[in-house]
Amino acid sequence: MSKRDYYEILGLSKGASEAEIKKAYRKMAIKFHPDKNPDDASAEAKFKEAAEAYDVLADGNKKARYDQYGHSGMGQGGGFGGGGGMNMDDIFSQFGDIFGGGGGFGGFGGGGGRRTRKVKGSNLRIKVKLTLADISKGVQKKIKVFKLVNVEGVEYGECSTCRGTGQITRVSNTILGQMQTSATCNTCHGSGQKITSRPKGTDENGLDRKEEVVTIDIPAGVEEGMQLNVSGKGNAAPFGGIPGDLIVLVEEEEHPELQREGQNLHYDLYVNFLDAALGNQVEVPLIEGKAKIKIEAGTQSGKTLRLKGKGLPSVQAYGSGDLLVHFNVWTPQKLSTEEKGILQSLQDSENFNPSPGSKDKGFFRKVKEMFS
Repeated sequence: MSKRDYYEILGLSKGASEAEIKKAYRKMAIKFHPDKNPDDASAEAKFKEAAEAYDVLADGNKKARYDQYGHSGMGQGGGFGGGGGMNMDDIFSQFGDIFGGGGGFGGFGGGGGRRTRKVKGSNLRIKVKLTLADISKGVQKKIKVFKLVNVEGVEYGECSTCRGTGQITRVSNTILGQMQTSATCNTCHGSGQKITSRPKGTDENGLDRKEEVVTIDIPAGVEEGMQLNVSGKGNAAPFGGIPGDLIVLVEEEEHPELQREGQNLHYDLYVNFLDAALGNQVEVPLIEGKAKIKIEAGTQSGKTLRLKGKGLPSVQAYGSGDLLVHFNVWTPQKLSTEEKGILQSLQDSENFNPSPGSKDKGFFRKVKEMFS
């Protein structure tokens, strides 16, 4: 994709003077500044485009190469020494020249080449165990965490490495001219400050570690392994920075009778062969309480009964899952001599192994009467 003409970007003719170039860029920078157009990707792109154009046209050597060879004379990427990949640190490093040494412009910050940033505290990670009852309704948990906090009595001064700008600018000579690069100051991490005095017992950043009770609202329907982000409840940041976040990892406690699969729950119901043959009514467990279900006469092992809506809710609030009851016809493993005799006497009965589809229940009723 070809680049737009730098003069066209700033609304200038090719013979524009240095003062006209500076004035045109200042107008564009104010119009498309990120602080004036928050979350506007189009404005940010135009802001960067104008900065790249100014970087070339404001430099006598670069401008001469551009006037003669166009973009091909700038090397790959064009402005900022032909390196491409422009970032905001590069752009704001120009502002000392454009907007003067004090006050910035229009209240947008970054004036005089000063573009400090807020330092963010580190995140904390904890695990929270939840029962199915917790998950089914959502729950509020109060958790004790040990975290870094700000304390009173910390005094700050200007970072001597970056002289309060929050960034380090380096200029190197290349065959195409001077190349300027900027990076966040690794001494103050971009804050532009340093600690000059701190209370005893605090760390190098003037922070202390203390216990705090954090309230966490856990939505219904969460699953094992999910991570919840509690903004601003992590470790504090020095220099009045932004606190980190608290990352909560969900762990599920195993239920003694129910197994979870997504939003659905599963329960294995063991039925004696008489109830399976003649039918009955039994109770099955729910997350809370029980439900009565009917065992239909002639129920076979492997049958599944679906109790709609008796599962778990979706974390996206798209309804609830089901409880699936799996029937397992139970065969007794230990029989008394009398019980064995009764069954052996019936083993040759035509009804003991009825043909498929047979509905003759006379035999099974007789067996039930024998064991009752």
